[in-house]
Amino acid sequence: MEGRGDGGPLKAVLDDTFEKLDRALAEHRPGLEPREVGVVTYVGSGIARVSGMDSVRAEELVRFPGESYGLVFNVDPQEIGIIMLDPSEGVRAGDEVHRTGRVLDVPVGEALLGRVVDALGRPLDGLGDIAAEDRLPVEREAPPIMHRDPVTVPLQTGLKVIDALIPIGRGQRELILGDRLTGKTAIALDTIINQHDKGVVCIYCAIGKQSSDVAKTVAALREHGALPYTVVVVAAGEAPPGVQFVAPYSATSMGEYFMSRGRDVLVVYDDLTRHAREYREVSLLLRRPPGREAYPGDIFYIHSRMLERSTHLRQAYGGGSLTALPIIETEAQDISSYIPTNLISITDGQIYLSPGMFQKGLLPAVDVGKSVSRVGGKAQLPAYRAVAGDLRIAYAQFEELESFSRFGTRLDEDTRRRLERGWRVREILKQPQLRPMPVSEQIASLLAVTRGVLDGVPLDGVSGAEQAVRRDVSEKLGDLCRKIEAGGKLEDVEFDAILAAARDAAATRGGRPDADR
Repeated sequence: MEGRGDGGPLKAVLDDTFEKLDRALAEHRPGLEPREVGVVTYVGSGIARVSGMDSVRAEELVRFPGESYGLVFNVDPQEIGIIMLDPSEGVRAGDEVHRTGRVLDVPVGEALLGRVVDALGRPLDGLGDIAAEDRLPVEREAPPIMHRDPVTVPLQTGLKVIDALIPIGRGQRELILGDRLTGKTAIALDTIINQHDKGVVCIYCAIGKQSSDVAKTVAALREHGALPYTVVVVAAGEAPPGVQFVAPYSATSMGEYFMSRGRDVLVVYDDLTRHAREYREVSLLLRRPPGREAYPGDIFYIHSRMLERSTHLRQAYGGGSLTALPIIETEAQDISSYIPTNLISITDGQIYLSPGMFQKGLLPAVDVGKSVSRVGGKAQLPAYRAVAGDLRIAYAQFEELESFSRFGTRLDEDTRRRLERGWRVREILKQPQLRPMPVSEQIASLLAVTRGVLDGVPLDGVSGAEQAVRRDVSEKLGDLCRKIEAGGKLEDVEFDAILAAARDAAATRGGRPDADR
């Protein structure tokens, strides 16, 4: 039993261990981490009201139980109004709400290209997580005036009626409006598909649309090879109103990342009518005072602050551009209602789609008389200005003449000739969906019809003759076509060469109706 009294090596180890613990406890100074916590007092359809959190800021992100989030919308002395960004079914009155200390942001970068994400940048396509290069706030200030350059570079849509008569420039804001089911989304999709190999990043933002419609859109983009350079941001109709509200701002921030790095970006907002309605819904639920048509007083501001971020930057600031194509839906062709007039005043022009033209099969159903581009010829290739310079006025005169001709039976020869030419122009401006046309082929078609090459072709054979003209010009005048695509100015002898090829093609076709039409 010798040695038990002093404990031996074990006692030494224990003494050393307890000595260190005593020293650590003596040196420890407990610190308090203050956290401001609120309590849910009410949960409604996409909104919540919270008491407490006196220091919370407007547009701050807050966290609910179950890792669901909300955006601070109202900051009142008695309570905080919050827009839910996740389904509110799991939130109950009495739950704690925690501040995050940050504003809402979204992932940005090359990793988003080819992906389908929600308004918060979370993947919806089942292709795994997104390795974002950075994150940007959804609300950002628009570039200052002195950082901007004039809009001078065209953004080709591939649609003859738009590129020739209502040209769009990179950095422009061009509104697309019309009644339901008149082809608004079709024009936007054609424009995205036409950016293939043009170095333009495209962002399609679906707001309040049915999931089946979004799936069809994604399938069309994938089929035509447009998905690899496109980001699809989805806030479906079944999503919370708050998600639909922030979706276009998220899409704009994703586009601004590329613009700041010198890239050209196209953003389609489909559509802002639903966006305005969702904003009205959450505003009324959070007891904001209603104004005209029950919309809150700042309805103009929520769209203007977003669309003002679309611009063309000076070279000193990257030289990139962000082009906006907002879409809105009218009711009974009323373009003078509240939301349409707001957006018409914000944007740089509008493309109006007529239900009457749609019903007659005149697709795309663009009403040239009610459509305008305030940038106009400044962002148009020289070849277009030479071919289509007077086409808009002549076409408007034809439509007026056509309406008057219905009242009389006897027409003089000049009137009859102008009507015949106008009908052929209308046939030429028709174009199937998802078939954007190269610039050179557009120029050949427009030149053929405006210079009378197709005057002798029967109306039912115009489409077939046009196909022959396009094919022959592309095959026989390859160098000239490349010059047109590059934005070169054509000489008279080059126009004559196109006309000669067009005459040969039309004569060979012989005015036979198009079998594929």
